[in-house]
Amino acid sequence: MSDTFRDHAEPASPVEKDSNGAWVDLSNYRITGYQQASRWKRVLWYATGEVLFASPLPVPSSLKCTVLRWFGATIGNGVVIKPRVRIKFPWQLEIGDHTWIGEGTWIDNLGMVRIGSNVCISQGVYFCTGSHDHRSRGFELLVAPITVGDGAWVATRSTLLQGVTIGPNALVAAASMVHKDVAAGTIVGGNPAVLVRHREPPVSL
Repeated sequence: MSDTFRDHAEPASPVEKDSNGAWVDLSNYRITGYQQASRWKRVLWYATGEVLFASPLPVPSSLKCTVLRWFGATIGNGVVIKPRVRIKFPWQLEIGDHTWIGEGTWIDNLGMVRIGSNVCISQGVYFCTGSHDHRSRGFELLVAPITVGDGAWVATRSTLLQGVTIGPNALVAAASMVHKDVAAGTIVGGNPAVLVRHREPPVSL
């Protein structure tokens, strides 16, 4: 290496110097930041959820909705819940009237999830209400609600991240990663999801 190059080389950054070893200490992680029910209620729900919801068996939606209400969920009329659906905490779930929850949906609702009326949640959609503070040594949990407005469609294999709101009549294209709010009556898609175009109302209205 020449002296000239050595003289002008940039010093190593703090990140380069400290890149060996973990920046977080997971031994100090504590579960905080969301509403926990009693241990017995959680155990009872986990068992019930596995039998009635996560199962591939065609359990009637009416029974599933009744059970969700028993556990504190707010569920409207005519809601359809397909097989293999997982719901973390029903007491943090609100669903309006005539909404469909597709097979394989995972509602990971450490925070509140509110889904409006006449909403289509297609197969394999993931609601992720929790994350972690990567700037913190303790890797603290970060929780924020997710809201899906009336008439929206979240297409198959999409992921909704913590804190996002899907506006009424919006459409999230298949396999999208939604990290920020989606305006009413728009179509978004991609990873990260971006505006594709505005959605037109049905001609039969």
